[in-house]
Amino acid sequence: MHDEYQDRIRHPLLRARVTSAAAAAALIEDGMTIGMSGFTRAGDAKAVPLALAERARHTPLQVTLMTGASLGGDVDKILTQAGVLARRMPFQSDPTLRAAINRGEVMFIDQHLSETVELLRTGQIAPVDVAIIEAIAITDSGAIIPTTSVGNSASFAILAKKVIVEINLAHSLALEGLHDIFIPKHRPQREPIPLMTASDRIGTTAIMIDPEKIAAIVITEKGDSCSTNLPADADTAAIAAHLVAFFEREVALGRLTERLMPIQAGIGTIANAVMAGFIDSPFAHLTMYSEVLQDSTFDLFDAGKLDFASGSSITLSAQKGAQVFGDIARYKDRLVLRPQEVSNHPEVVRRLGIIAINTALEVDIYGNVNSTHVGGTHIMNGIGGSGDFARNAYLAVFATKSVAKGGLVSSIVPMVAHVDHDEHDVDIIVTEIGLADLRALAPRERAAVIIENCVAEPYRQMLRDYVAAANLRGGHTPHVLEEALSWHARYGATGSMLPLSIPGEIAAAA
Repeated sequence: MHDEYQDRIRHPLLRARVTSAAAAAALIEDGMTIGMSGFTRAGDAKAVPLALAERARHTPLQVTLMTGASLGGDVDKILTQAGVLARRMPFQSDPTLRAAINRGEVMFIDQHLSETVELLRTGQIAPVDVAIIEAIAITDSGAIIPTTSVGNSASFAILAKKVIVEINLAHSLALEGLHDIFIPKHRPQREPIPLMTASDRIGTTAIMIDPEKIAAIVITEKGDSCSTNLPADADTAAIAAHLVAFFEREVALGRLTERLMPIQAGIGTIANAVMAGFIDSPFAHLTMYSEVLQDSTFDLFDAGKLDFASGSSITLSAQKGAQVFGDIARYKDRLVLRPQEVSNHPEVVRRLGIIAINTALEVDIYGNVNSTHVGGTHIMNGIGGSGDFARNAYLAVFATKSVAKGGLVSSIVPMVAHVDHDEHDVDIIVTEIGLADLRALAPRERAAVIIENCVAEPYRQMLRDYVAAANLRGGHTPHVLEEALSWHARYGATGSMLPLSIPGEIAAAA
């Protein structure tokens, strides 16, 4: 009956387990913990979660949902609207879910992306009852071959009591062999992860599980959601130029070579644009050891600048996706996709000497970074993998535009309203205005360098005045505590961080 899927379901006994999305979703019960594939809109389950939402509209139920990172296809939105999500971890980016989290309706656990399966493996959080994993195929031994991401899929499948596999016919079988599935041993018998270069392969090309755990197989044929990155603009181009100039100086000082060190780049418009800035740089034979491989990764390949890229997922725009996946053989021997606990592992990041380039919502005058919370209270997406990399990187770079909301908000403030990366983990701050190298600087020195190099007027003068007042009070890290968050308070009250005393034409220019 299901012989048409024999190239995709190579274990003959498993072909009888092909069923509908609704029948597969019926395996999920109220109160369960679900581990689902998906890492930044790539390789996510596309049919079963929607069937679960439809069922919940008639028979209410709630689950804890774990993924690798964010999902595509409005899955988080649909599950939220159906009331399915009681708890969500470790990352999300959906506006509807975000609003529910900020209303306190969904409990969101914001985690470093390398940590979720570590907590599962040691029983520190509730075990996975059902794993839902997207795949291109199941091998003759019952192993699962993922699609465009690995994320947490391998450990979810290994640790779950039952597994539902979505075989997605929209993904080419040419992806087989792209993945490198390595699972660390349990502590205290754990050995070092044997990765010495970004291109090393240390695991298997499929997720090895007992095929008896595969309770249902659903056939789908829907592509990944496309990247939502905006095109580069003058500000992101300036940020990239500042970084390229900085790396050129590092090469001239003998600290780096033209190959630099393996590069990690966070997700989003700024990080993607910064990486694209390397195309016209003097650097060559670059490597990436990152999480998400975006358009810029393949632009660098095509420009002859990049030799190899290791990640946990591939998330591309529609045009770039058609090009890359339509000719994956062109790139395949220069790519590898790993579990996120390996791509983000602090031991490996430290060993390889990663240059980590991530984005910030806001930065304060001493180099503390807020990546997650607007106004200190309202979550945006989550910390993601930036913390995994920043603390252990050879260089930890955080990039942001100097202002937001048309100049009504400064991205550089006296004190961040929420700290994700403290000053001890941050080496470089860069905006379109300029770059601040914070290495080996005391707090008072950091403040001066950040203000003079990264801040737009009139906020630069406002920060100079703040620091002058703080220095009168003294201290290793001077602050005027009753004013430290006054910019945020003013924004909350008036919609602008600019004081009313600033002339209208200056405010408009900001």
